[in-house]
Amino acid sequence: MGGTFDPIHHGHLVAASEVADRFGLDEVVFVPTGRPWQKEGKEVSPAEDRYLMTVIATASNPRFSVSRVDVDREKVTYTVDTLRDLRAKHPDAELYFITGADALASILSWQDWEELFSLAKFVGVSRPGFDLHTEHLSGLLDDHPKDAVTLIEVPALAISSTECRLRASQDRPVWYLVPDGVVQYISKRNLYRPENATRSDGAATMSEPAPDTATTPATANTDPDATANPDVTPHRS
Repeated sequence: MGGTFDPIHHGHLVAASEVADRFGLDEVVFVPTGRPWQKEGKEVSPAEDRYLMTVIATASNPRFSVSRVDVDREKVTYTVDTLRDLRAKHPDAELYFITGADALASILSWQDWEELFSLAKFVGVSRPGFDLHTEHLSGLLDDHPKDAVTLIEVPALAISSTECRLRASQDRPVWYLVPDGVVQYISKRNLYRPENATRSDGAATMSEPAPDTATTPATANTDPDATANPDVTPHRS
C-alpha cells in the first residue's frame, strides 16, 4: 500500500484490511513515499517521521509490515521504481498496489505508466461520495486482465490526512482519527505545528490533558447514604 502517510490514519488501516480480506492477501506492505514527486515544492513531514508513524500504526497487526524501499531512495519517488524493487524482492508473488482512487485517476501522468500494469494489479480505494470510474483507462487495458484495476469504496476513508494535519496545527484532538501511538508520536515530535509553539490550551503536549485552572477542584461524592440535597446531613443509625 503506497502513500505519503502524513500522518497515517485509521482510514488507511481499514482500507488495507478490507483489501486484504477481499483479495485474500497474505500480507499488506505499507510503503511510505520518500520524496513524492506529486508533492514537489509542498511541505511534507520528514520521511523518517512518516515511516516511524506507519510502523507504530501497523505494529499490532501481524498481517501488516512496513518497507523502507522508498524512504531510503535518494531520488524522487515514482511508483514504477517502487514496484520494480518489490517485484525483484518477491519475484513469485502476485502484487496488488493499493492506493487512493483520487491518485489513481491521474495514473496516465505517472512515470512509465505503461509498465505499471505488468508489475502489479491496482486497487483504488475511495471515500464515500467519490465518483468511482475508470473510463479514462478505456481501451488502454485491453491487453491486460479484467481485474488489472479494481475500485473499492471504504467508509473509513472519510478521514483524511489533510484534516488530521489541520486539527493538529490548531491544537484540536486527533484521537480516534489516528492510532493512539501516532497521536503520541505527533505530540512528541511536535509535527504540523510551528517549532517551539505553545499550545493555546496550556497543555504540554497534544497527548496530555490541559492543566486544571479551577480554583476549587470538583470531587465526586461517593457516600452511598448521601442525599440529593447537599444541605441535608444523611442520618446514620
